[in-house]
Amino acid sequence: MNWWTLVWLDLKAIVSDKAIAITLFGGVLFYSVLYPLPYLHQVPTRQAIVVVDLDRSSLSRELIRDANASPKLEVVGTVGAIPEAQRWITVGRDGVQAHGLLVIPEHFSRDIKLGKGATLAIGGNASYFLVYSTIAEGLVDVGMDFAAELKWQALTAHGSNPVAASMQLSPLDINAVPAFNLSLGYTPYMVPGLFLLILQQTLLVGTGILGAGQWRHQGYWSQVSPLMLLGCRVLAFMLIYGIFSAYYVGWCYYWYGANLTASVTEIGLLMLPFLLASSLAGIALSALFTRRELPTQIYLLSSMPMLFVSGFVWPLVLIPAPLVWLSQVFPVTPAIMGMLKMNQMGASWQQILPYWLQLWLLVVVFMPLAWRGIRYHRGRLDKASTQHGNCH
Repeated sequence: MNWWTLVWLDLKAIVSDKAIAITLFGGVLFYSVLYPLPYLHQVPTRQAIVVVDLDRSSLSRELIRDANASPKLEVVGTVGAIPEAQRWITVGRDGVQAHGLLVIPEHFSRDIKLGKGATLAIGGNASYFLVYSTIAEGLVDVGMDFAAELKWQALTAHGSNPVAASMQLSPLDINAVPAFNLSLGYTPYMVPGLFLLILQQTLLVGTGILGAGQWRHQGYWSQVSPLMLLGCRVLAFMLIYGIFSAYYVGWCYYWYGANLTASVTEIGLLMLPFLLASSLAGIALSALFTRRELPTQIYLLSSMPMLFVSGFVWPLVLIPAPLVWLSQVFPVTPAIMGMLKMNQMGASWQQILPYWLQLWLLVVVFMPLAWRGIRYHRGRLDKASTQHGNCH
């Protein structure tokens, strides 16, 4: 049996196995749509709030108009008591669900005119963190702008030059420009790293199911040397995941608006050891399974912890050091950091070289482990075949 025949048999076994085919082809396509779908609008805007106006003055109505003019807020109603606003948030009213509230205190206008100042109260449903943060940020901005406008009116009323009054209130203009995630959206922030994790996890599941189903009985995989089977199996999965990688890192990155600053050559050079290390790790770990359902269960449970310890979702300084060290064993960790720095942050190849070398080190580590795992199960199959022959 030559190499290409063995590669073809492996590809045929992968495609014809429903569990593997659904995980690889169905999972990759399904997750490319599922994960970014809730965040296609990128940044929450026009969040519904209800105003509790206890003052009912012209000044309070002006503040309400300013809040409604904010791109982050939409005033859906004005009530006269806090419990009524709370019911609007918890159960809704007239088919409209509010997510936050602004309380304008009694004597608001009088205290402002007397120079005593007034305190605005804000609140919201914190069950949705992005929605709550948008409402809180929007209301704080509205309050600060409203206070600055009142101060400007007071200064000009006392004879100050309007331009000088504006400079006194705001001597510095801050021009905040995002360096990498230009839209400040969730999708370009999460998608680049998350897609690499999906590639690794589906690859581990696919190799695990294939191995767990084959180690129990004879087949074409037991008719060749362990080294030949290892090389052909890695090549078979590399052919499939080369296409998946082009779909994720190419088309999906472009479609979802992720930054694309690295060249095709640089991306290919980084993806090569990542896919090699993931394939070899999957084959090595497949030697631990003899039940086909176990790889899917174990790898799915490990996906979320792996996402956090990879370093781009949660600060590494807040993660216990032993977990951070353990995460370096998984190929996706250096791959994510290298891809983000090179493709999203514009780092040079020299700057991500340590991650590239780490991936090649993992290739060197997992290769003998994968070979030893295949050799172990090959020996068990040969021994079982010999014993069966002696019985006859």
